[in-house]
Amino acid sequence: MMPNDLIVTSRTDVELKPAPIEPSWIIEGNPVATNCTLSRSADGMASTIIWQCTEGKFEWHYDIDETICILEGSVVIESAGMPAKRYGPGDVIFFKDGASARWHVEGHIRKIAFCRRTQPRLVGLAVRAFAKLRSLLLPSANRPAQSLLGAN
Repeated sequence: MMPNDLIVTSRTDVELKPAPIEPSWIIEGNPVATNCTLSRSADGMASTIIWQCTEGKFEWHYDIDETICILEGSVVIESAGMPAKRYGPGDVIFFKDGASARWHVEGHIRKIAFCRRTQPRLVGLAVRAFAKLRSLLLPSANRPAQSLLGAN
């Protein structure tokens, strides 16, 4: 990947590296996790990651927003106010920054995760306002996106 690439492609069958689960979070078994970052936004606030884990039970505490899509295997996830439920291939789950969940990986699991660091509400408002202003002042910057949508 080149630093200025506007489109980055990857595959999900990449080589994964060790990504140990925090030992104090492990409840049962010896779950072994591995991952690989497929892409990262220019500002470092968003990334796409392939992650897999072997059987075990553990708590996971989220300090980012994370949307996952399960590719293989299954997991039972439960959290305060959310009863235990089994998820498998094709299921999509969104964990907000600050969430905690208990994972029970059954055999193994492989997922793709879309992670985003959240910003204070005021910062997000300022960024959206800047983007709107930029689109009004530089409408040509929007042409490729509009042409993809079929707009003139």
